[in-house]
Amino acid sequence: MSHDSQPTLPFQSAIHPEVLDCTHTIPFRCHPDIACFNACCKQADVTLTPYDVIRLKHRLQLDSSAFLEQYTVPFQMDSDGLPGIKLKTDNTGACLQLAGDSGCGVYSDRPTVCRYYPIALLALKEKDAKTSKEQYSLITEPHCLGHQTDRRIAIDDYRQEQGVVEYDDMNRPWYQLILKKKSAGPSIGQLPQPSLQLFFMACYDLDRFRRFVCSDNFRATYQLPADFYAELAQSDEELLQFGYRFLRQVLFGEHSIQEAADAWEKRVEQRREVWELRRQLEIARRAAAEDAKYECASDAPNSSCQGD
Repeated sequence: MSHDSQPTLPFQSAIHPEVLDCTHTIPFRCHPDIACFNACCKQADVTLTPYDVIRLKHRLQLDSSAFLEQYTVPFQMDSDGLPGIKLKTDNTGACLQLAGDSGCGVYSDRPTVCRYYPIALLALKEKDAKTSKEQYSLITEPHCLGHQTDRRIAIDDYRQEQGVVEYDDMNRPWYQLILKKKSAGPSIGQLPQPSLQLFFMACYDLDRFRRFVCSDNFRATYQLPADFYAELAQSDEELLQFGYRFLRQVLFGEHSIQEAADAWEKRVEQRREVWELRRQLEIARRAAAEDAKYECASDAPNSSCQGD
């Protein structure tokens, strides 16, 4: 799936600038009897995380490539073109998973952003800090009446209530990857296109990434036990965590996956053999074309030679 183009995204969330911690309480309650029920789903601007893709593709019984093609649109998360994806909407801006008046059709597998609403997760990394810090901000939009309630709930309790803790645990290495790329800035420069494609595949197109990891070339390059490959073949969650490690190694040089001895030299030699074979084939093709031209001229000196 291409991630070069950017979709038109007409809806933006109104995020309050105040930074909140997990003990802060907010007034909020969403339920089917509230007058604005489903209004947010009809103005959907939902950025998907890698774990969202796993949950939704399983729910919809699709492989990752088919899910991405049918239900997402690509966009660039920064000026360097780091790829992200959003849930596709219909022409009115409504989420494709909205099941009429009954609400979300994939509610038990709904994305992280939907679980958090009306809270925005802020993954922040202060200068010279080794780890990022998770804080929060409040979103208020004119259509949402959920804030007009007497119920107050701490952000941490709301996270538990909405089942978002599991999602954060699975997505945290992804947040850290994005922050590291941002904080590294000019030291790593703009990522080349193959690196951006690898990021997209390892984070979102997991079934294609699995085929890549289980290929003979990958197995010959990296020293991983057979039972580990068997686990990656069965578990999307384990594959995703491995993908994060692999990306940190490829993008930032953080080596945690042992390469086979002389793996780089062998790859270069293999490519050299391929290049030489292609060169020889091209020489043979051109020679055959020249021979055919002269044979044609010899056989029919007074007429033009026509191809098939």
